[in-house]
Amino acid sequence: MERDTAVLCIILTGDEQGSAFCAGADMKDSETHNVDGMGEFLRALPITRRESPFALLSGFSKPIIAAVNGYAVGIGAIITFCCDLIVASERAEWRLPQASLGIIPADAGAVRLSRFVGKGLAMRMAMGFPLKAGEAHQAGLAQWLVPHGEVLAKAMEVANHIASLPPLAVLMTKESLTQGIEIPLPWAALTDRYRFGALAMTEDKREGHEAWREGRKPRFKGR
Repeated sequence: MERDTAVLCIILTGDEQGSAFCAGADMKDSETHNVDGMGEFLRALPITRRESPFALLSGFSKPIIAAVNGYAVGIGAIITFCCDLIVASERAEWRLPQASLGIIPADAGAVRLSRFVGKGLAMRMAMGFPLKAGEAHQAGLAQWLVPHGEVLAKAMEVANHIASLPPLAVLMTKESLTQGIEIPLPWAALTDRYRFGALAMTEDKREGHEAWREGRKPRFKGR
């Protein structure tokens, strides 16, 4: 999908008729969260790190919207933390129960959360306290809070807006934000100068400016 120029934005959601976005690991399976010894764990570590679905989501070049229609528990919650924008149903609720199971949230799950809501609230959740939709919206984890039946429609509205923007500018904007928070501000500002310069030479930049001056809707081509 990253190479498909027709795909401009992704929406992730759960069963629209169900009560969960993702209920987490199958705790009825006795093999869940098991490790077959230290040697096997260490041998598998580079592979699991490289093939991590969380790394795939957080490193995806196009915007990903989570339409959270209910419970997001454990790995289900972490999936939402890997997304760029969150539309939450009023019934949405996030839980990180891993500590109560003798483990921790996988793949820096609590750290990812802290980048949305700060260390204090992330620590509270990592210690097993739930986060309901209203508080998630107030804290900045969810950018939109809507009635339960409207969550997917709102996510589509957000996706359609993003899809109406110049595709290359969207890619560079996401890259600027996701990579910029990892480096010192002066470096982020410098790398953004290169992004700005590259975008200034695109056809879409010219089209956007001309459309604004002419008072018409722009026709972007991703070039």
